Amino acid sequence: MTSVQSARPEGLAAYIAVTAAYWAFMLTDGALRMLVLLHFHVLGFTPVQLAYLFVLYEFAGMVTNLSAGWIAARFGLTSTLYAGLGLQVLALIALALLDPGWAVGLSVAYVMLVQGASGVAKDLAKMSSKSAVKLLAPGAAGGLFRWVALLTGSKNAVKGLGFLLGAALLATLGFVSAVLSMAAVLAMILIAVVFFMPPGLPKGRKSARFSEVFSKSANINWLSVARVFLFGARDVWFVVGLPIYFYAVLSDGTPEGNRAAFFLIGSFMAGWIILYGMVQAATPRLLRAGQRRERTLIRSARGWAATLALVPAALTVATLVASGPQTWLTVTLVTGLLAFGVLFAINSSLHSWLILAFSEDERVTMDVGFYYMANAGGRLLGTVLSGLTYQIGGLPLMLGTATVMIALSVLAAGKLKPFPPDNQPG
Repeated sequence: MTSVQSARPEGLAAYIAVTAAYWAFMLTDGALRMLVLLHFHVLGFTPVQLAYLFVLYEFAGMVTNLSAGWIAARFGLTSTLYAGLGLQVLALIALALLDPGWAVGLSVAYVMLVQGASGVAKDLAKMSSKSAVKLLAPGAAGGLFRWVALLTGSKNAVKGLGFLLGAALLATLGFVSAVLSMAAVLAMILIAVVFFMPPGLPKGRKSARFSEVFSKSANINWLSVARVFLFGARDVWFVVGLPIYFYAVLSDGTPEGNRAAFFLIGSFMAGWIILYGMVQAATPRLLRAGQRRERTLIRSARGWAATLALVPAALTVATLVASGPQTWLTVTLVTGLLAFGVLFAINSSLHSWLILAFSEDERVTMDVGFYYMANAGGRLLGTVLSGLTYQIGGLPLMLGTATVMIALSVLAAGKLKPFPPDNQPG
C-alpha cells in the first residue's frame, strides 16, 4: 500500500471545498428521497411500486461507480464532482415537471428515469469526495481514518437533516415548489464551488484503462461483498417498509393527520441518519484508531458485523410475538433501530477506512469506484426486498431478511487479511 503524504495547506482547502460540495449534494439527496417516498405513498402507490421508484436510482449507482473511477482517473476528480452536482440540478427540475394526471404506470416509469439520473449524480459526487480524502489526508497515525470518518459522518448527518427538510417542505410548500427550490439552491452552490475550488486534486492521466476498474486485490473484493450485504440489510427496512409501517400507525387519513405523520416520520428518519453520522465521525476515537495497529482494526470488522446481526434478530422475534401494530412494538422498533444505527455506523466507518487503506494512490479512484459499485448493489438489493418483503410478510419477514444479510456480511468480513508485517502502515 502506498503511503499518504502529509496534508498541505492547499490540500486542506481542497478537502474543505470537496466536503462543502458533498454536504450540499447530500442535503438535497436526503430531502428528495423523503419527498418522493411520502408524496407517492399518499397518491396510493403500493410498497412494491414505491420500491420501483428507487430501483433505477440504485442500479444507476452500480453502473456509475464502475465507470466513474476510470473517468476520474482519466479526466480528474473535479470533473466528476462538478458533473454530479450539475446532474442533480437537472434531475430536480425534471421531477418538478411530473404531471399528476398521468397514469400510474407512466408516473412510475418517469420517476424511475429521473431517480436513475439522480443516482448517477450521487455516485459521481460520492466517488469524487471519498477518493479525494485518500489523496489529501495527512499521513500521521490514524490520519486517514479520522478524515474519512469526518467526511462520511458529517455527510450522513447532513443527509439526515435532508430527510427532515424533505418532509417539512412537502408539508409546507408542496411537491413541485419543494424540488424547484432545492434545484435553485444547489445550482448556486455548484457555481460557487466551480469558482472557489482551490488546486490540490489530480487532473487525471490519459493512460488510464477501463479494465483497471476491476480489482485484483482479494481484500478489496471480499470487502465489497461484505459491503453489499451490510447495506442491503440496512435498506431492506429503511427504504420502504419502516416508513410505511410508521405511516399506518401515525396517520388517521386526514390532511392534518398526514402532515403530522410526515413530520414524525421525517424526524425519525432524520434522527436515525444524524445519529448514524455522528457515530461514524466518532468511530476512530471509539475504536482508539490512533493507538492501535491497523492489523487489529482489520480483524475487528467481523466481530462488529456479528454484533450488529443480533439487533434485527431480536426485533424479528419481537414482531413475531406481537399481533399487529402495538405501542410497545413501536417503542421497541424505535429503540432497536437506533441501536442498529450505532452499530451500523461503526461497521460502515470501518469499511470506508478499509477501502482507502487497501487502495494504492495511483488507482484509488478505480478501487473506490468498484467498492461503491458493490455499495450500490447492496442498496439495490435492499430496496427491491424492502417493498417485496414488507408486502408479502410484513415486519417479521423484512427484519428476518436483514438478519440473514448481515450474517452473510460477517462471513465475507472474515475473509479479510491483515497487511503483511513488513508492509504494515502506520
